[in-house]
Amino acid sequence: MELPELGEHCSERTCKQLDFLPLKCDACGEVFCKDHIRYDDHKCSSAYKKNVQVPVCPLCNAPIPVQKGEIPDIVVGAHMDKGCKYNPAQQKQRIFTNKCLKPGCKRKEMVKVVCEQCRGNFCIKHRHPLDHNCKGSSHSTSEA
Repeated sequence: MELPELGEHCSERTCKQLDFLPLKCDACGEVFCKDHIRYDDHKCSSAYKKNVQVPVCPLCNAPIPVQKGEIPDIVVGAHMDKGCKYNPAQQKQRIFTNKCLKPGCKRKEMVKVVCEQCRGNFCIKHRHPLDHNCKGSSHSTSEA
């Protein structure tokens, strides 16, 4: 006994399997088998209508709001063309930011060189307590 009215064929053109429990895609409305129901499995052209992910600008890392029915790639592209706050000059960070506290010295170092007695930040040349006239603790400075 055959029941031809039961089930439907998968809409994926490479599959066409007769499925007795077919599933309907909520984005495009076509019928698929269990192997092709996901948007990626049947390359759903209407997936962007149901996709709720918020795209992020690859330049400024800001989330870009996308209205229902809009294609995210187009919206992000428009943001990059018009309102993107990406500035390559801001990305350049200064390396030498630790200024020497010795009066008259204008040197800067990449890393902090902290005096153990007065806790001040100095350049390599003035790092020793005798070199910057340390006024820290009363320990003898000739031990170094």
